[in-house]
Amino acid sequence: FKIVIGVSLATREGRLGCLGPGREGWACVLASVTMLHADKRALETNLKVSLLQIREKELNFYTQNCLAVGTQSALLAGFAYAGLTQVSVPPEAPYVVRLLYLLFTTAAMSCELIAVLNTTLLSMLGPGLALRGPDGSMHQAVDGMMLEYRRAFFTFALGLLAFHMSALMFGWLMFRPLVASSMTVCILVALRVLWRYVVRIFAKFQLPKDMVVSGRFAAETDGVDPNGDGVVMSGLIHEQQAMAAAAGLGRAGHGAPPVGAGHGGPPAGHAGGSYGAGSSSTAAVNTLTSAEASAQIAAKQSWFKFM
Repeated sequence: FKIVIGVSLATREGRLGCLGPGREGWACVLASVTMLHADKRALETNLKVSLLQIREKELNFYTQNCLAVGTQSALLAGFAYAGLTQVSVPPEAPYVVRLLYLLFTTAAMSCELIAVLNTTLLSMLGPGLALRGPDGSMHQAVDGMMLEYRRAFFTFALGLLAFHMSALMFGWLMFRPLVASSMTVCILVALRVLWRYVVRIFAKFQLPKDMVVSGRFAAETDGVDPNGDGVVMSGLIHEQQAMAAAAGLGRAGHGAPPVGAGHGGPPAGHAGGSYGAGSSSTAAVNTLTSAEASAQIAAKQSWFKFM
């Protein structure tokens, strides 16, 4: 059965010119079927490589972000550790001030170390999963890094806030009330300016949810693993075939003579029949192709925010 299908496809493409009786003819048939199979495999491999190259850009984006957050978190964690080990807490200071200073400093160091650990693991295990995992591991790695990176960034911001509060309590711990009050005002103003900068930058560069484009191509899975690249490739190939069929029907419709031209109307027996059915089928195929294209564009849009 496969040989018959291969012969028909090869004959349609004009690739069989040696069909003849005897053993040579069947050898030519088998060789042509093998070539068709190899061409299909090459097409699937090239398409899969192209899909992975698009998704790899997102992987590199989140990897670089994790490295940047991890570097800054390590710096702040070192400062907080120095505040715990290198600062001599005066015993005559109020108990509440000493307690708050130690709590904020410890919280800053802990949050930044958590951010360092998270970003380090993400930058190591995420690309490792995408590189050495089975089919669909690239999507799993990118989606997981996207979620965990946002958590690590939140931990980094929380540690940064605790670091400022530790500096504020350090002023009340080591200096007189007048100096401590001046330091408190400066730190609060710095926090206010820092917050305004963050809000302004995020508002300028953040994309709306309905405009974010992901490197992932979605396809109809019907219960199959949606991370499988085979499912995605099958959906894309099916879409291209539908668009090519619609384009062929459109060209055939434009090349045909107008209905009833020079004949005073449609031929007898075709009124409301094959002519109307042909135009309606062409419109239905075009409508179906437009719906598939719209669904494909909507599937490319991700729910996450740009960060």
